[in-house]
Amino acid sequence: MKFVSFEDPAQRERVGMLDAERSVIDCQAVEQDFPASMLDLIRAGDGGFAQALRISTQASPSARYDLCNVKLLAPIPRPSKNVFCVGRNYKDHVDEGHRARGTQVAYPEAPQFFTKASTAVVGPDVATWYDSKVTQMYDYEAELGVIIGRGGKSISEQSALDAIFGYTIINDFTARDLQRHHGQWFKGKSLDRSCAMGPCIVHKSAIANPQDLAIELSVNGEPRQASRTSRMIFNIPRIISELSLGMTLEPGDVIATGTPQGVGFAMEPPQFLADGDEVVITVEGIGELRNRVDQVS
Repeated sequence: MKFVSFEDPAQRERVGMLDAERSVIDCQAVEQDFPASMLDLIRAGDGGFAQALRISTQASPSARYDLCNVKLLAPIPRPSKNVFCVGRNYKDHVDEGHRARGTQVAYPEAPQFFTKASTAVVGPDVATWYDSKVTQMYDYEAELGVIIGRGGKSISEQSALDAIFGYTIINDFTARDLQRHHGQWFKGKSLDRSCAMGPCIVHKSAIANPQDLAIELSVNGEPRQASRTSRMIFNIPRIISELSLGMTLEPGDVIATGTPQGVGFAMEPPQFLADGDEVVITVEGIGELRNRVDQVS
């Protein structure tokens, strides 16, 4: 089951489901007491999902929109917290980073966490932008996103998957020069519109093995990244368990699980994003996240 946040033709923000015919079911048009936002749906737990299952079999044509007639938003348009992220979580990406910097390869011994500001979140099929007065090294990173469901604190690896609501796609756009200038990742990762998310959240029941999904990224049709989530250094249960150790994860929290090899700064020569570029990420079982890049000055 694929859940979306969207604007209907009257520009009202709604929660919907994508069906097999690529139409959007307006859940509140079927049952008025359906949760009004994606965060509300996630917080509703099993009851909200059961209601969605019922709606998926009862929706009449009048409660459906052609996908081309609605605007998809980020599935969680404004997360209640910063987006949690894992750095350097694919071996090939660690290798290319050390090669580009001319340093000796060393793999992390524990997940390296940082965050992106919630104000950075933007949806599919809209532009990310960068200000050339702020950064001239704007880069992409294809990532599998994990959406926390019931959450909790000090979650064990054995029960970590039970704490998940579903999965999405994230493009962790990054200003590499800001990373280097400030000596840490937060500022270079949190520019406005630098966290593209979407196009949907796939409920965990529809993803048999999130740890073996194909993940690919292209720029203007040129393949740049291609890997599988099985190549993560720290798998999803380990990430959730370590992140939640002594810290409560709440329904609707978002975790970006790291990017594979093929980022622009590690190419020879480096290839950073430019005005008008189109970046497309595809993750098996989830779909396609497409964003244009606009230079604003």
